[in-house]
Amino acid sequence: MISKKVVAVILGGGAGSRLYPLTATRSKPAVPIAGKYRLVDIPISNCINSNINRMFVLTQFNSASLNKHIKNTYQFSGFSTGFVDILAAEQTPESGEWFQGTADAVRQSLRHIQNNDFEYVLILSGDQLYQMDFGEMVDNHIHNNADITIATIPVGEREAPEFGILKSNKEGIITSFIEKPAKELLPEWESDTGSEMQQLGRKYLASMGIYIFNRNLIFDKLGIEKPDAKDFGKEIIPDAIDKHKVISFQYQGYWTDIGNIYSFFEANLALTLDIPPFNLFDNQKMVYSRARMLPPAKVSGTQMLQTIMAEGSIIKAEKISNSVIGIRSRIGVGSVLESCYIMGNDFYETIEEIAYDLNHAIPPIGIGDHCHLKNVIVDKDCRIGNNVKIIGGAHLKDEDHNLYTVKEGIVVVKKGTVINDGFEL
Repeated sequence: MISKKVVAVILGGGAGSRLYPLTATRSKPAVPIAGKYRLVDIPISNCINSNINRMFVLTQFNSASLNKHIKNTYQFSGFSTGFVDILAAEQTPESGEWFQGTADAVRQSLRHIQNNDFEYVLILSGDQLYQMDFGEMVDNHIHNNADITIATIPVGEREAPEFGILKSNKEGIITSFIEKPAKELLPEWESDTGSEMQQLGRKYLASMGIYIFNRNLIFDKLGIEKPDAKDFGKEIIPDAIDKHKVISFQYQGYWTDIGNIYSFFEANLALTLDIPPFNLFDNQKMVYSRARMLPPAKVSGTQMLQTIMAEGSIIKAEKISNSVIGIRSRIGVGSVLESCYIMGNDFYETIEEIAYDLNHAIPPIGIGDHCHLKNVIVDKDCRIGNNVKIIGGAHLKDEDHNLYTVKEGIVVVKKGTVINDGFEL
């Protein structure tokens, strides 16, 4: 069984500065996605659906909410060997430093991981959106007698400079690798990605940052051979290609790297399409998350177009289109939302608390009456008053305000922000 052969290591990432301000108080894997999940739920769910139930999540920045989410969510049966354990960066007699990169994070964690019985280590990123059967990847690794397998995906010329690009021979063995190549170098890195991908202009094989290592090899690579290597893509993989059998496992499905605010925003809004690229409605590829005992959503007089809404919401808006509405959201009468991601709230206010807010000129939690929001992300637990107008777009310059941040025309209202009546942006 695959579950007895593999342990998964999920990389929590660094400070997540490109996802700021969503990462101001939480780690990247803890960022809410699709209204009711966290980013870390994606790799964990892929593992569970692939019958891999032993997982370590490596983290060091703002990990409190991530720890709480995993503790409250992933509890396996007492008769199971499955677990999801957090391994936070720690000072030891051997190292007094935090994780210095992806390879260093795994190296520092090996002393905990090695106590398990396994043959292969599956290394995953905590900030990607995709649905993948890792069992197929492991079977392919074993069938090809590989030392390392890298999951790859065809990309176009625009995206290629952002990834590690590789070339492989007819047997799928990787022969060369370059990390984030300059655009002028791309012509010599074209690969045969298949006729369908070629027609779409996706001529380059990019590393997805998903690896399988044989047990002994990862200890050798991170110990004896490359004891100072900090990163898999820049150091470990290029060195391994010359010395070991490293193969490509080409993935054809939907995959996106949630590396910045724009990609995060686009990935969430894409979930509202009639046939979304990432399918939340798949019995065989469920996305698991914390089970909340919330009431059904309540909607009164709202026209909703291409919108997904999480449970526990109370909606009285005039119109919501192309938007994602998160748990416990409250949206007032006459409000219009276009292309927005409202993350929702962690709690409900009582009637008495709302009355207190109004008597003290404090907007109740949620979005008030007669507001107009477009191209906006509203983080958790915000209080937006009545007649507020926030219109994102190319006309806005990038800036970081104490209430919000603008990146590439997308306005991100910061977690817990209070925006008073009549505010306009």
